[in-house]
Amino acid sequence: MSLADLDDEVRAFIAKSESFYPASANEASPAENRAIYDRMCAAFDRPRPPGLVVTDETLSATDPARTLPIRRYRPPSAPRGRLVLYFHGGGFVVGGLHSHDGVCAELAAASEHELVALDYRLAPEHLYPAALDDAEAAYLSLHSTAQRIVVAGDSAGGNLAAALCLRLRRKGLPLPVGQVLIYPGLHPKAGRAEGTWRADVPMLRASDILVYRRLYTGQDASDTKDAELAPLAAKDFAGLPPAAIFAADIDPLAEDAADYAAALRAAGGAATLDPGIGLVHGHLRGRHSSARIKRNFSEIAAALHSLCA
Repeated sequence: MSLADLDDEVRAFIAKSESFYPASANEASPAENRAIYDRMCAAFDRPRPPGLVVTDETLSATDPARTLPIRRYRPPSAPRGRLVLYFHGGGFVVGGLHSHDGVCAELAAASEHELVALDYRLAPEHLYPAALDDAEAAYLSLHSTAQRIVVAGDSAGGNLAAALCLRLRRKGLPLPVGQVLIYPGLHPKAGRAEGTWRADVPMLRASDILVYRRLYTGQDASDTKDAELAPLAAKDFAGLPPAAIFAADIDPLAEDAADYAAALRAAGGAATLDPGIGLVHGHLRGRHSSARIKRNFSEIAAALHSLCA
């Protein structure tokens, strides 16, 4: 696969996404970039599916002085006690309940299961492991009332879902019944795609990943041995939940998805991998713009349904 193989609909999705970013975006503050990102995401949304009950709530945080904002999406036929805990993408720096509202609403409706989206703390104001601490606290709070939880997320959110499974295993705590990772960033070397054809593709460049890693950690952590920062740094993948992994082939993170699936299988675990042929990073937003992305979105929803059931 190469850039020449992008179809016209995906190219149009890329052009629309990039049109929201001015030339000065690299000099913008985190707050300004968050506003740009939210506007871009909203431009691709449709009204929420009919019948979906959506409520904004809070969960207990590790720090009793704080609470964790969540948004709960419940389809009318969703079974009780089974849910998806979703972590949004955005490099740990941008994104939140608003940026992924449409994605989460439609995943809940299509999977026919309740979905809870977490508004975790963002960098650089809150450095690693703040986001993962929030993910753990939200999971444990929800686990007290749910029999089956699947953790899921896109990009940075996929990292959090995988890292959370490793942390829970390390602590001997109950694990989710499954993990669904969508174009996740998992490798200890943040710039591993530099020097390859994927280093400078649309939507995400290898150099961007290095910037996000520095913002997330507050230091130069381009290479790390911390598996809860970069799950592929783990030395043991045994006993982790079954995984459905969805890559984007035209993405510097493509090999992360493939390597994680291979690591789980080598340790005796279950993992499926969709290589995302012809897809780019962040393509979830294009589910109403491209037939190829729409099919991929339906497959993600089906994986959530299967793991939750």
